[in-house]
Amino acid sequence: MPPSGRAARRAARAVRRPFPAALLAGCTAALLLQPAPAASAVPLAPAVERRDFPGGGSTVALPLPAGTGLAPRTTRPFELLGVGWDGPAGALADGAVRVRTRDAATGRWGDWRTLEADTEDGPDHAAHAATAPLWTGRSDGVAVEVRSGPAGPPPGLRLELVDPGAGAAAPAATRSLPAAEPDGHQAPRPAIVTRAGWGADESIREPGYEYTGPVKVVFVHHTATATDYACSDTPRVIRAIYQYHVKTSGWRDIGYNFLVDRCGTVYEGRAGGVDQPVHGAHTLGFNTDTSGVAAIGTYVDAAPPQHLLNGLAALAAWKLGLTGQAADGHAKLTSASDASRYPKGTVVDFETVSGHRDAFKTECPGKSLYARLPALRTAAVSLQAP
Repeated sequence: MPPSGRAARRAARAVRRPFPAALLAGCTAALLLQPAPAASAVPLAPAVERRDFPGGGSTVALPLPAGTGLAPRTTRPFELLGVGWDGPAGALADGAVRVRTRDAATGRWGDWRTLEADTEDGPDHAAHAATAPLWTGRSDGVAVEVRSGPAGPPPGLRLELVDPGAGAAAPAATRSLPAAEPDGHQAPRPAIVTRAGWGADESIREPGYEYTGPVKVVFVHHTATATDYACSDTPRVIRAIYQYHVKTSGWRDIGYNFLVDRCGTVYEGRAGGVDQPVHGAHTLGFNTDTSGVAAIGTYVDAAPPQHLLNGLAALAAWKLGLTGQAADGHAKLTSASDASRYPKGTVVDFETVSGHRDAFKTECPGKSLYARLPALRTAAVSLQAP
């Protein structure tokens, strides 16, 4: 039931504005969601799948059937969204999905934002496909349009709305593995906010842990989400990314081993022990013998804050020092996927602190952050003992 009144009618007209005619080739699915008048008074449609988690978070999956002008539906507040589907990641081209959201506090509709297919992160053998997640902040309405080719949309096309909730309070139990004997290059361990610290709900991930050989390379990423977030909101952002990676993308856990916010705070990512070689899902083809750290935000044009760079350098210096790797050194890795920048089986010489784009054809970690990697390596080396 859409809201009544002149403002609601103006908002509805705005969000139904179509793509330019040149972009309407193929099949288009359009969906308008309006805020429910009362969260408990208007239930979601029976076809909607809602998953609630003990930590108070939830994910709502709304199907996106082919067609145009679909009837408005109701939704509850959310803070992150994305579009998922069943089938190969390339079933939707880059730029095929765009969304706009309504701010829950002000009631204003934002600009249209394009979602890109997330073909570059993840495990080396992914079972599901989805766009990269978009952090929206507290929102209570969304409009989405999807373009597809002559074959129509991929099966199971759905809009995923994530509410990160308040977070779980219980800490995770982790087991330790014997640490590799370091050979110099040790650095102080930076302060790291644990999974319990950001409220990870351990019940939604797969049980147990996966490990690789000793970490030889740290890959630097950015999350391609909002950059102007308040650092106090970082735990909510991470919980939302975690839910999206597990429930939408079908991964065993959050993909990144670590995350660093704009204030330089380092957060534990994938479970298994921060000092252990946890097998992540961050750099397709090169997840083995590596660790992935994500700068929270988008650093294509925006300059990464110095606090963020300091946090990345401290984390890289310490993590590489655990296995005796110099932060300005090189290491050889073998590609595990033809979908990476290098064919499967290719041995590649990487700098021990590398950007995601070094292993995959992507702009990640953004040109502004990538340009700072030489200085970041220098800073990390200065933290490592001779």
